[in-house]
Amino acid sequence: MAVRLAIFDCDGTLVDSQADIALAMEAAFAAHALPPPPRAAIRRIVGLSLGEAIRQLAPHASADTASGLVQAYKDAFRARRSAGMVEEPLYDGIAALIAELDAAGWMLGVATGKSDRGLAHCLEHHGLTGHFVTLQTADRHPSKPDPAMIEACLDATGGTRAMTVMIGDTAYDMAMAVNAGVRAIGVDWGYHHADELVAAGAEAVAGSVGELRLLLKGLEA
Repeated sequence: MAVRLAIFDCDGTLVDSQADIALAMEAAFAAHALPPPPRAAIRRIVGLSLGEAIRQLAPHASADTASGLVQAYKDAFRARRSAGMVEEPLYDGIAALIAELDAAGWMLGVATGKSDRGLAHCLEHHGLTGHFVTLQTADRHPSKPDPAMIEACLDATGGTRAMTVMIGDTAYDMAMAVNAGVRAIGVDWGYHHADELVAAGAEAVAGSVGELRLLLKGLEA
């Protein structure tokens, strides 16, 4: 029997990282004597690769300034992590769901705008690393909604498009799934509204981890 593959976004799907992202982004803009973007604008770009996020938040910045903002964000986030200030709490019920899916024979992956280092820290902190067989990040792929991360997950696992589902909280995740030809399930506890997820291609939007569990169980039939 073919094995099913569930690919999860990280920020806004597995963990609530918006506060840490916003604080690091504000520090990056302050380092360049630029006014910080509104928190609502920062929330909108969570999930994109860092370079694309900066382009959207500072569309008129020169190439040098944009590059400097990217590095300043990395420095600010790394400093916060080194100081033990990064929290990125798991959403309630996520750890149990991941363990259940793994035990039920699903292959699990992550496709995220985080860096390799950031994702590794996050999963290790929450004791989830061993559940995932493929980890794809913005370090090695174009930004969502380009399908490259999902394509890499399929290549790494031998999964089929018909038996693969992308789970995420943003329109970028849903559009990436559509572009890759896999199923898309949204979650409404993250950073984009449910109607945006549906418009971008979600076949369903879970309002809780319990609902997500039921939706995924329905795919096992």
